[in-house]
Order: sequence, then structure tokens, then C-alpha cells
Amino acid sequence: MTTLTVYDTPRAKPATGFWTRDRKAGAVFLVLGVLATVLFTGLARSGAGARFVWGVSSVGAGLSIPAKAGAAIFGVVCALCGAALLTGRAERWLRWLAGLALVTLVLSFLCWQVAGQAMPLGSMAQATVKAALPLVFGALCGVLCERSAVINVAIEGQLLTGAFMAALVGTVAASAWAGLVAAALGGVFIALLLAVLAIRYLVDQVVLGVVLNVLALGLTGFLFTQLMQQHGDKYNFPPTFPAWHIPGLASIPIIGPALFQSNIFGYLAIVLVIVVHFALFHTRWGLRTRAVGEHPTAADTVGINVRGTRYRNVLLGGVIAGIGGASLTIGDVGSFTNNMTNGRGFIALAALIFGRWSPIGATMAALLFGFTTALAGYLPLVGSTIPSEFLNMLPYAATIVAVAGLVGRVRAPAADGQPYVKG
Repeated sequence: MTTLTVYDTPRAKPATGFWTRDRKAGAVFLVLGVLATVLFTGLARSGAGARFVWGVSSVGAGLSIPAKAGAAIFGVVCALCGAALLTGRAERWLRWLAGLALVTLVLSFLCWQVAGQAMPLGSMAQATVKAALPLVFGALCGVLCERSAVINVAIEGQLLTGAFMAALVGTVAASAWAGLVAAALGGVFIALLLAVLAIRYLVDQVVLGVVLNVLALGLTGFLFTQLMQQHGDKYNFPPTFPAWHIPGLASIPIIGPALFQSNIFGYLAIVLVIVVHFALFHTRWGLRTRAVGEHPTAADTVGINVRGTRYRNVLLGGVIAGIGGASLTIGDVGSFTNNMTNGRGFIALAALIFGRWSPIGATMAALLFGFTTALAGYLPLVGSTIPSEFLNMLPYAATIVAVAGLVGRVRAPAADGQPYVKG
């Protein structure tokens, strides 16, 4: 009996010569740490403290850190982590040291910005999860597609179509549940176009994804202008899902309000991440999916329907992305606005790459991008001197840095983007 073994995506080989991967990362963190120590410490208000409160309001128990001392200490720790990486002898600790350097760099920055103020960590966690939700759904859609070797640049269009359908049908049917189903169907509509044109007619998948995004933007924009903008009470006033509090768990400091005081989309995201991860790496379906993504010819040889697997996974990804779009309308503001996704689909694609084509990794990356969005919304409230234009750039700047930093360090499934023609 013929068997097929699929190994997970390996790491790229480390660079040769002096400037290896860890040394490059170390140099960057060393420079950033020194700059943070000098710049943030110098700018922090003298005699003021940065207070971090555990709850959702600025009043309550928390931790107070002297602004100047905190900015200096955290900056020095970041620089030391960079120096350790620069030695080239800490490759086995690369992730931990890089993570610690990033965290301490952010803390040094916050000591400067929060000086004399209080940051409610529970509220920040809530804002982070809220901003990350559509990114998590979009990244999961990308995982399902690209693990099957179909590049999905159309996540933006799927999110946008899902958001529009949720608002329109939810308003007409006066039901948030009807809007949720319609959003899933809207995501499937774009996914079906992607699947048929990419798998059946072998259209270039990257170009196709861009075209589908333009199609979704134009179609939803036209219908928004003709229907919703003129008759908002009839077509753009859907009911929203209420928040469900889980007693006990909702009282956990910081993460409780973020994870256990959410609406259906928050809980659904948690369930989907767990289910997709388990199914992808611990079931026969997952083995076949990864086989199709890594070596479709070998998969076909052992009897796996390559095209059928790709069709199913792309359509399933469309369902998830459509639901992610609904989280923006019937899960949040209760209305649709033109181009309301605002590039979230592309950030989700970056989270997919940053997370190494893994459901959990992509979710962690989505939370990172969500945190930058939450931070950009919080800092103006405490009188930050940083121009708002730069604050609004934070999520996109983080996306560029994350993806650029990972180029050459990870690789997509071997057959990603390659059409399969049975011989």
C-alpha cells in the first residue's frame, strides 16, 4: 500500500558569512535599543510616572513605573538582547531574545508616551482583539487556500463583500443571523470566482486576486451609493450581535475583558483557530491538504483529488473570510461604509506570511497588528505629541517591517501559486 508523508515547512538555511540572520537582527535591535535609551529617556517627562492599570478604566490596581528610569532600563535591555544576538552564538535563543527585545522596545516607548497618564491594559487588550478579529478570519482563509497551493490575494475583496452582504441582508431581514449567513455567502461568491478561474482556467493567481479586489470594491461601492447612501434606514441599519459575558473568566485581569466579554465573532475566532490548526496538522484532511500544497503530483499518485481539495479549501476559506467581513458591520459599528475594510485583507495576508502559514502563528501576527491599531487610537487620547498621520501609519509600517524581516527566512508551500494540470 502506497503511503504519503508530508513534512511541515522547514526553515530556510541560515545565511553564510559574518552577517547571519541572528546577527542582522541583533544589529537592528542594538541600534533601536540605544536610540530608545537616549531618545525616549530624554523626552520622557521628569518626575512623572507611567501607570499601567490592569482593568478597563484608568482607575484601579496597576503598576506605576518612573517614566525616565523605565524608558532607560527597557531601552538598555533591548540593546543587550541585540548585542547577544550580534555575537552569533544565540541562534537557539533567537525567537526568545528577539521577542524580548521587541517587547522591551515597546515598553520603553510607552514609558515616554504614558508619562503622567494611566494606560488601562484591559481596555487596550479589548481594542487589540477587536482590531485583530477581521485579520484573524482573513489569515485563516489564507492558510486554507495557500496550504492547498492557491495564492489568495483576494482576501480584501472577500472581507469587503462579506461586510456589505451582512449589512444589507441583516437590515432587510431585520436579523443579525441572516446577515451572518449572507456574509458567508458573499465571501464564497468571491472565492468561487477565484477557484474557478485559478484552478479550472489556470489564470495567474496574483493578478486574479487583484482583479477580484477591484471587482468587490467597485460592486459594493456602486450598490452602496445606489441603495445604502440614499436609503440608509432601509438598507444600512442592521442589528448587531450583543456581547456575551462568561462569568468568572470575564474577570481575569487584562485578557478577561478581551476574550470573554466578546460577541459571537470573538468566540468563533477562538474556535476556528483551534479547529483549523488541529485539522491541518492532526487529521487525514490536513495531511491531504498539505500534500496538495507541497507536491500535488505525488498526492495525485496516491489517489488524492488535487483539484477537488483545492476547490473545497478555497470555498471554505471564503466562508471564513466572509464571516470576518461581517465582524466589521453586524459585529461592530452596525452599518456599512464604502471601502470599510481599508486594506485589512492585505494586512491579513501579511499576518499569514509572518505566521509561517500556520493558524496559530497567523493569529499571533494578527494580534500584533491589532495592537498597533489599538495603540494608534489610544495615544491621541493621552495628548501624544506624535502627529496623527504617523500614528495612523503604525499598522501598515508594522506590516512592512514584519514581512520584509521574514523574506528569506521562511518559505511558502512548495507548490503555492502553481496550477496543476494532470498528466
